Amino acid sequence: MYPRELLEHFEHPRNSGPMESPDVSVESENPACGDVMRLMLRVGDGRVSAAKYQVRGCVASIACGSALTEAITGKSLKDAASLKRETLVQVLGGLSNETMHASHLAMDCLRLALKELGQ
Repeated sequence: MYPRELLEHFEHPRNSGPMESPDVSVESENPACGDVMRLMLRVGDGRVSAAKYQVRGCVASIACGSALTEAITGKSLKDAASLKRETLVQVLGGLSNETMHASHLAMDCLRLALKELGQ
């Protein structure tokens, strides 16, 4: 049912859990399904030095949080801001229409975090 890449991020999530003293912490909720994601970032010298997430939601939301944090860690804020939702979906091997909401949730968190950082 799920692509191998998505299951890998779900079964072995990267950067999942709380972060002590993040520079920014944002939360977004998908009102249609009730999934909630929190994204926490540490930033130094204009780069994402660390990214963590917490999700209360479905398999796809957990995998999207994992893939998102992996994609932006070490990147400049400008590069993080240029990440496309389609790229996130591709990294996960694709999402069905029923699970596409998870990529929107992850990208919404990224946009909120970058906005809070003035990007």
